[in-house]
Amino acid sequence: MEIEGKVKLIGETQTFGSNGFRKREVVVTTDEQYPQHIMVEFVQDKCDLLNSYKVGQDVKVSINLRGREWTNPQGEVKYFNSIQGWRIEGSAQAASASGMPPVAPMEAFDPADDLNEEDHDDLPF
Repeated sequence: MEIEGKVKLIGETQTFGSNGFRKREVVVTTDEQYPQHIMVEFVQDKCDLLNSYKVGQDVKVSINLRGREWTNPQGEVKYFNSIQGWRIEGSAQAASASGMPPVAPMEAFDPADDLNEEDHDDLPF
């Protein structure tokens, strides 16, 4: 699944427990009639993916929905959900908003090697 929108907030990396579990949260505001502020958590090595993004930037975040069951000391069962990000990239919307045309792949800039030297054009310039 994916969420597209504008970065509203990027949290600091938090470390928990003696095992060094790391978590970092980002809030993405969707661009729709009723914008939603969606908090997505990145864990462990994925925390570093947020380093190159800034508040206000248009992004596309690939996510997984996670659910857990927990029984409290009184025996009541509770359920918790989280949204976990595993990839983030600037959205196509951001590229078009910058006014820059899309860039061709590097292969397009390789020199042509199928030129016939005997063929020459007759253009006057």
